[in-house]
Amino acid sequence: MNEIIEILLASVRDGYVQVSAFVAVTVLLFSLVQYRTNGALVERLSENERLQPLFGALMGLTPGCGGAIVMMPLYVRGTVSFGTVVATLIATAGDSAFVILALAPKAGLYAYAVAFVTAILSGYAIDRFGMGVGRIDRAVASFGRTATDGGFAADGPGNPGGNPSHDYEAGCETGTARTSSVLTPLSHAVHAVWWVSAAAALVLGVMYLLASAPDVPLALSPTFAGAFTVVGVTGTILSFYLYFVGRHYLGDGHVGRAPESFADGYATLTHAAMETSFVTVWVLAAYLLYEYGILVFGIDVGALATAAGLLAPIAGAVVGLIPGCGPQIVLASVYAEGAIPFSALTANAISQDGDALFPLIAIDKKAAIVASIYTTVPALIVGVLLHVLFGPMTGFGVLG
Repeated sequence: MNEIIEILLASVRDGYVQVSAFVAVTVLLFSLVQYRTNGALVERLSENERLQPLFGALMGLTPGCGGAIVMMPLYVRGTVSFGTVVATLIATAGDSAFVILALAPKAGLYAYAVAFVTAILSGYAIDRFGMGVGRIDRAVASFGRTATDGGFAADGPGNPGGNPSHDYEAGCETGTARTSSVLTPLSHAVHAVWWVSAAAALVLGVMYLLASAPDVPLALSPTFAGAFTVVGVTGTILSFYLYFVGRHYLGDGHVGRAPESFADGYATLTHAAMETSFVTVWVLAAYLLYEYGILVFGIDVGALATAAGLLAPIAGAVVGLIPGCGPQIVLASVYAEGAIPFSALTANAISQDGDALFPLIAIDKKAAIVASIYTTVPALIVGVLLHVLFGPMTGFGVLG
């Protein structure tokens, strides 16, 4: 029972400090650009379909998941293509990027450069030729309907008619705020405190990554571990309030969307807080699923990734299928210890979607499944080719 509670508290804490704080900054910056330009950035992106996969890959390449998370609502509302979603997810480095860049920077730069090129090529190929997306999309759809659909993909020989050919419901972009003599002022107060906790979490998160992501014990003391714990737990609790209650009283009741622009600076802050709270809820669910899965079933990500020969890059790609950054951080740490080859690290860099997949899973499960398939296939191909052409390259770029 103690172990179960410890896992819960650690997941509540880590999800906020290690993920949510960085997501908040990225979403806020993108939202501020939207606000200052009165929506010009998204408008130009929508009008320039040829640049979309490249822009998506660049957003995904930023360390952490914030850049990729920003792109998912744009697909849902029909602004960017499905090829852009795939390019974004392939290039996504996730939080494991911080670990590998700290412990093996040369290997990280090469791996993410390969992932970036693969992302661009895959994104444009899907938008131009379809690459069988239509057939896979229909096969996935046969298992059940999705809650909502969005986005588009260009017509092509392998994708007649374009697919996924979803229609976005424009009326879902914004929500009308409810009023309450108690919950309205309380929600605004929680929103303000949430940003204080987010700023503190960002500082703690940067310090944590600069220290090469060490194990931080749960603590209630005037120490780094104590601050890490208090801020993380507090931030997650506030995020849950904003997601389940506060958003209905702050005028942003529909999350996972990308508004054209914002009325004022406060609305921009509110949107960023709501989107980040939305991600926090899903990240915590993934953390708990992963940690309790290890506890109950004895899953060992490191052992899976250390498979011999050509199985190593295949294992790296399979680990990348697991949503969230936890398994990917484990694999990055295992690589830094010299236990897996460079081909496995690169295959994982291409396959992993980090936390960016959670908003898409919540809003359009079918698109999330199809996108995962299209990030795994190039991961397998590139990973195996690297292993055959250059060998294991175990320990490549690892700092001594």
